[in-house]
Amino acid sequence: EPVDPIGLFVTRPQDGEVTVGGNITFTAVVAGESLLKKPSVKWFKGKWMDLASKVGKHLQLHDNYDRNNKVYTFEMEIIEANMTFAGGYRCEVSTKDKFDSSINMDYLLRNGFILFCRGDGKSDSQPDVDVWEILRKAPPSEYEKIAFQYGITDLRGMLKRLKRIKKEEKKSTAFLKKLDPAYQVDKGQKIKLMVEVANPDADVKWLKNGQEIQVSGRYIFEAIGNKRILTINHCSLADDAAYECVVGEEKSFTELFVKEPPILITHPLEDQMVMVGERVEFECEVSEEGATVKWEKDGVELTREETFKYRFKKDGKKQYLIINESTKEDSGHYTVKTNGGVSVAELIVQEKKLEVYQSIADLTVKARDQAVFKCEVSDENVKGIWLKNGKEVVPDERIKISHIGRIHKLTIEDVTPDDEADYSFIPQGFAYNLSAKLQFLEVKIDFVPREEPPKIHLDCLGQSPDTIVVVAGNKLRLDVPISGDPTPTVIWQKVNKVLFESEGRVRVEKHEDHCVFIIEGAEKEDEGVYRVIVKNPVGEDKADITVKVIDVPDPPEAPKISNIGEDYCTVQWQPPTYDGGQPVLGYILERKKKKSYRWMRLNFDLLKELTYEAKRMIEGVVYEMRIYAVNSIGMSRPSPASQPFMPIAPPSEPTHFTVEDVSDTTVALKWRPPERIGAGGLDGYIVEYCKDGCNSLPHFLMLTSIQALPLQYFVLFALQVIFQIIKGFVLTYYCLIAERPKIWLPRHLRQTLVKKVGETINIMIPFQGKPRPKISWTKDGQALDSKDVGIRNSNTDTILFIRKAELHHSGAYEVTLQIENMTDSVAITIQIIDKPGPPQSIKLADVWGFNAALEWTPPQDDGNAQILGYTVQKADKKTMEWYTVYDHYRRTNCVVSDLIMGNEYFFRVFSENLCGLSETAATTKNPAYIQKTGTTYKPPSYKEHDFSEPPKFTHPLVNRSVIAGYNTTLSCAVRGIPKPKIFWYKNKVDLSGDAKYRMFSKQGVLTLEIRKPSPFDGGFYTCKAVNECGEAEIECRLDVRVPQCTLPKWLRTYFHHLSNSALGTLTSP
Repeated sequence: EPVDPIGLFVTRPQDGEVTVGGNITFTAVVAGESLLKKPSVKWFKGKWMDLASKVGKHLQLHDNYDRNNKVYTFEMEIIEANMTFAGGYRCEVSTKDKFDSSINMDYLLRNGFILFCRGDGKSDSQPDVDVWEILRKAPPSEYEKIAFQYGITDLRGMLKRLKRIKKEEKKSTAFLKKLDPAYQVDKGQKIKLMVEVANPDADVKWLKNGQEIQVSGRYIFEAIGNKRILTINHCSLADDAAYECVVGEEKSFTELFVKEPPILITHPLEDQMVMVGERVEFECEVSEEGATVKWEKDGVELTREETFKYRFKKDGKKQYLIINESTKEDSGHYTVKTNGGVSVAELIVQEKKLEVYQSIADLTVKARDQAVFKCEVSDENVKGIWLKNGKEVVPDERIKISHIGRIHKLTIEDVTPDDEADYSFIPQGFAYNLSAKLQFLEVKIDFVPREEPPKIHLDCLGQSPDTIVVVAGNKLRLDVPISGDPTPTVIWQKVNKVLFESEGRVRVEKHEDHCVFIIEGAEKEDEGVYRVIVKNPVGEDKADITVKVIDVPDPPEAPKISNIGEDYCTVQWQPPTYDGGQPVLGYILERKKKKSYRWMRLNFDLLKELTYEAKRMIEGVVYEMRIYAVNSIGMSRPSPASQPFMPIAPPSEPTHFTVEDVSDTTVALKWRPPERIGAGGLDGYIVEYCKDGCNSLPHFLMLTSIQALPLQYFVLFALQVIFQIIKGFVLTYYCLIAERPKIWLPRHLRQTLVKKVGETINIMIPFQGKPRPKISWTKDGQALDSKDVGIRNSNTDTILFIRKAELHHSGAYEVTLQIENMTDSVAITIQIIDKPGPPQSIKLADVWGFNAALEWTPPQDDGNAQILGYTVQKADKKTMEWYTVYDHYRRTNCVVSDLIMGNEYFFRVFSENLCGLSETAATTKNPAYIQKTGTTYKPPSYKEHDFSEPPKFTHPLVNRSVIAGYNTTLSCAVRGIPKPKIFWYKNKVDLSGDAKYRMFSKQGVLTLEIRKPSPFDGGFYTCKAVNECGEAEIECRLDVRVPQCTLPKWLRTYFHHLSNSALGTLTSP
């Protein structure tokens, strides 16, 4: 088969010819061996008409996949063709990173295909109609009527060509050869437009869109004998225009189409994980500056209507999608699309969780010493307040509050007894309360004997003297009160090593009544038992103090990856060799793509186990993992990255397994590669055998391992063959291959599928299983209605199709596969949304100064989607021109300011959801008047004149005699204040609900219209006017005559008798 060296086509559609009323099929074949998924195909007629919306009685689109040859076949079938179907058609094929098109723009038929429809002389049912001749003779006002009558779908294209035909009918005297109707050129290439003139010395002018072209580096004019040539170098999209060559009074027209090459994505999007409220910025790079791209979230296009949340930015070849303040609803898959490629990235938005790495501790200090409370939290942007006995601490010259990074400090200089209290730190926005107590140590001076043995008073401390715990990196200061007379000598030892008073990191300070042991920036080697010895001539005393230094744990070893699937894997690791002196509370796991530098955190709650199943990965992408260990002190450094791995699905079983040949000692087996290999490729096969009568896999013996391509994966499965050989003859052999049903749910269907009312829903779910499973669909536990929802099943997938989505289509859909007693099912949630209704009960709450306060309630109908906000508008009563005050406003009340003094204003509010603004708005009934300040004018009071009067007919009803079957009217005139209500009666029966009568009232003139009256409509008609001051009525008689020539005598006698009876009934008392 020929292979397309340029694009995706193996076979392009070819031109065709069909008889009127016949059928024709155009076929395009696409190579699928290098494609990861099915390509997207569109069929067009002319330049822009998408034929997907025209599928029906006369047009069908089909596609299938040949698994043996790895090719896709796409067909367009035209049924019962007529003359209007003739024209140029185009087929476009696109995949994730490739694009190809079978191009045809009316006259550009070299790479496209065109349909010719010819009439069949044998057919007598339909006369031959020349639509071109009809259009040429018809006035422009009749074009649309002719298009509707003869089924013309591309009227604009036909009119353009008709215009060219009319111009070409006049034979040219100045041109020997005119320009072609159209030309095509690739962007950046050169093209020549050439004409031949009758007079070699004639001057020509070249025009572009009606403007004369001047000679420049891009436009070059040439005159060679009778030929006149216009050369355009480095064609751009600006050169896509209409060109004219003018010689005297004659012109030659053409159109130039500049074909733009597909825009490729050179740097794809990267996955991101952020916290709620953080800024998100997706960045990709395309092959051309200023290119137009399309952004989607979970398959839904992000349009300019959502610019209040999403911001699009272009910087040269770089394209940005920015979300300033992310929310939980922003999680999902974001896609950037060009006409030559697609890139997908995942955004995970997590709730903020604050972790306390170091809490504040109780302190015991002496007078005029310094007290420091310190805590450390996970977020350096979190602020907080300090409380003393429940009241906020106000900093001054003695009390200092500091916040540096993640550390918050409260420092109290020159401690006094008033400072003894309970101190607390509360982070803003979180339900935390870190508290500690400050104890004031009073130094009492007692009279002691002249000679007193030395004594160590460790019981004066507010903590146990046995073990002192200090966090690595912090300062340890231990005050040990001593007594004795004469003043004792103090000696500090650690493992028989004397610590001297110095300026080092570990030092000792000696005072008359106490000694101080200090460790600056504690380290692990500072752990141990410290002994303090006090001596004087009277005696000695000693005490042991254990110091324990705790720290964050060491980083674990590199994690190991196992059980790799299509989008998941199992991560295993070992605890760190050193836990920092505190138990390990859990672990934090991160992953990244191998070529990326951005690590994404997979869990926010600490993992207690040593294994974790990572999900939501993309098949065929190489990832790395690393692990952190966390204890009560903090988080360790990251472990080394794991070995790179690629999520991949295992291949399916081999196909067409047969026994090729059998001898006394050998069997020749033959099979074909599996239908689904996966992104990892095929590494080899393993063949097993067993004796007849054994049908369980553990009894099979491995025969051999057959190597295939040297890839990174081994494919392990059993080809079970049972055969029996007697006297050299093969009696039986068969293949046992069983496969459980498995549904491969596409990634975008794992969360709620959102569609707008009126959109088409087409859900394709691939699956596997042999033999072919039984497929069933349900919605909310009930079977689907086949008249409302279409279901199509094949051997490898099932499709749910809804042509026009409605709100009642929302719900939970479940598809179930069953093979004997094995089943598999998956649920899909579909949400259909529509524009919301207007807000309810809007009212003007208050008006003061230049302000007005509005209140309203949410709409009764939210369109099955969350209300995102409201748009508030105001209008001056004089002009009633509406101006927007607030848009995307989330509250149900607002204050409108900066109103003009002396004006009256109306207000209205629209509600908004994902579909946009509501169709109508809620408007205030009464205007808000902004009063003028200063002197107010008080108009004089006058007695109001009462203009009210009862109804009075100024023109009466007139008796009429009309002919049956012709509309007639009865008219009269009335006046009255206030305006009276009008009632019409026939023979004292109210006519308000009768559709045969229409009643009009204009400027006091009342009209009753009777549609096509019959003899039964004859009688007395009364008009009654009623208002607050009284009522009045007037009547007339209507006779309906039937033409004498149309009714028999007996029928005329009957109608006459019936009319007299009705009149007699009305006149009787």
